[in-house]
Amino acid sequence: MSRIPLAGIVGTPVDRSPAPRLFAHWLRVQGLNGHYVPLDIAPDVLESCLRRLPDLGFLGVNVTAPYKEKVMGIADLISDRATLIGAANVLIFREDGRIHADNTDGYGFIQNVRQTVPNWVPHAGPALVFGAGGAARAVIASLIDVGVPEIRLTNRTRIRADRLREEFGHRVKVHDWVQAGNLIEGCATVVNTTSLGMAGKPPFRVPLDGLRRGMVVTDTVYTPLKTRLLEEAAARGCSVVDGLGMLLHQAVPGFERWFGQRPQVDADTRDAVMA
Repeated sequence: MSRIPLAGIVGTPVDRSPAPRLFAHWLRVQGLNGHYVPLDIAPDVLESCLRRLPDLGFLGVNVTAPYKEKVMGIADLISDRATLIGAANVLIFREDGRIHADNTDGYGFIQNVRQTVPNWVPHAGPALVFGAGGAARAVIASLIDVGVPEIRLTNRTRIRADRLREEFGHRVKVHDWVQAGNLIEGCATVVNTTSLGMAGKPPFRVPLDGLRRGMVVTDTVYTPLKTRLLEEAAARGCSVVDGLGMLLHQAVPGFERWFGQRPQVDADTRDAVMA
């Protein structure tokens, strides 16, 4: 008798994560027998709990804050993508007992932009990235992978941006935060990876006069869906991409691996998560 496949999301806290709603929707649409469970695990028992999960029937888990970097020291195998980004958001429990860490955040970012703006041309010009945290690492790695010729990077704490330049190479050009608004001019793609503009966080106050029609502007923030950056960009004729799609698309590879079918990211998916 085969077990019902189980997967989940590991973090602390996880009570506000939309992932359980997302996976429940896909399981229902696909007509699959499986469960996706939120797992709020304390830091001091993280590794012991992860090692026990396969015995309970778990095939893998997604990883959210604050454990994306910590699980890199627990995993037995780490993908090249996760190594490059320095963090993992997916753990796969292999039949041989080893834990395989991967990162699909960059995949989710690119798929979201391509689905929303099908005519996006990554190599059309420089990309500007605001922020130098975990999301920025995934975004920069994916932008380099799809052929963006130059990445203008700016962060409120410059030293963090300088570290990313050292890791990702010459295509990354670091600029002081006070120049942030001026960096928009001439860019083809603009990405906010900071928490600025998120509900409950400080506003995104960067001057946006440089936005021009034809630019692709995206925000990794999805609460609210329409941030000040996206509203201003839309008003100036830019193609705008909200942050919810990145969350949805990054979950596709894990669902396919654990439950055996590839889900669709469509309007019904977005409605189910936002409900």
